[in-house]
Amino acid sequence: VPRNYDPALHPFEVAREYTRALNATKLERVFAKPFLSSLDGHRDGVNCMAKHPKSLSTVLSGACDGEVKIWNLTRRQCIRTIQAHEGFVRGMCVRFCGTSFFTVGDDKTVKQWKMESPEYGEEEEPIHTILGKTVYTGIDHHWKEPVFATCGHQVDIWDEQRTSPKCSLTWGFDSISSVKFNPIETYLLGSCASDRNIVLYDMRKSTPLKKVILNMRTNTLCWNPMEAFNFTAANEDYNLYTFDMRYLESPVMVHMDHVSAVLDVDYSPTGKEFVSASFDKSIRIFPVDKGHSREVYHTKRMQHVITVKWTSDNKYILCGSDEMNIRLWKANASEKLGVLAPREKAAMNYNQKLKEKFQFHPQIRRIAQHRHLPKSIYCQIKEQRIMREARRRKELNRRKHSKPGSVPLVPERRKHIVAVVK
Repeated sequence: VPRNYDPALHPFEVAREYTRALNATKLERVFAKPFLSSLDGHRDGVNCMAKHPKSLSTVLSGACDGEVKIWNLTRRQCIRTIQAHEGFVRGMCVRFCGTSFFTVGDDKTVKQWKMESPEYGEEEEPIHTILGKTVYTGIDHHWKEPVFATCGHQVDIWDEQRTSPKCSLTWGFDSISSVKFNPIETYLLGSCASDRNIVLYDMRKSTPLKKVILNMRTNTLCWNPMEAFNFTAANEDYNLYTFDMRYLESPVMVHMDHVSAVLDVDYSPTGKEFVSASFDKSIRIFPVDKGHSREVYHTKRMQHVITVKWTSDNKYILCGSDEMNIRLWKANASEKLGVLAPREKAAMNYNQKLKEKFQFHPQIRRIAQHRHLPKSIYCQIKEQRIMREARRRKELNRRKHSKPGSVPLVPERRKHIVAVVK
């Protein structure tokens, strides 16, 4: 029997730590109450949201009836309402200094609004209004300069002082659903088109760089705020794809867990995780380097989730859905809010380390990974597992009964990519 004669180590040390880790894991699941509050006030489905770059407590939301609301998250109430557009508010973004914000709508206009409420007796008027030729479907502001980009029929780069675009970028003929500036290499843009393309542009060259064509359409993308080359795309085929823009031939990671189209994605400010919103009425939190989600949030009342945002302090998640509500969630479901005493903090860190040490033990793993899901999602997951297994079996049989080498082995990551065009 191998023995450790070190008197500092107790012979039952590991057994005791295991019991503590098991209890910590169970308590974590008991205290996992992620839902904080619901911000209601919109009279139509919430279509887009924007974060304030300077204020943690301010968030903006745009609805399908053209209404824009500014919320105070500390008081959890609406502080200002603007009737911004006729028809949908298609996209919104805040200027990097936080003094004004831009909205685009179905009425073919781009409007710039002041962040402060108007004085008593003043009319609620935009600072600038640009009337375009086609409907704009998305907008994003440059992270450092007075430049913004809109998308629709093509990607237009605008200077804030001018009423016509500085340059127009196009590749292909289909409409473009979203455009995003890279937060680190600020002159790079990514856009998603409805002909299944993800196109990357360089603002300095005023030409597209390259594009990747996937099997199905990409709804939106989000750049990693810490790793300049990486972005995650939310796709119609229920998956999310994390790409390195230098090697678009195959994604770095395929994130699969949703059972319906993924409509929106947003990174945490640390760049380690991202949150995705789906048509299956749930939101999921994925680690960047894992193929499956670590957390899933849903409520009975929440319908199709259209838009999602991760707050800049890395603590909360906001999601806007079809049934006119914005919901506020904790990013870490069992986290205790408020000020922690030093002893509480020490105990929390100790428990966290214990859970990491024993995370692969079957009992602890089972408890930590178990999530209660709505019946519809649960049944669809089961169904898709059967379908995936059937496809795998069919491919195996085909390979078994064919000439060696005639049925190539395609890795999972390559299956969803059609082509890369430079």
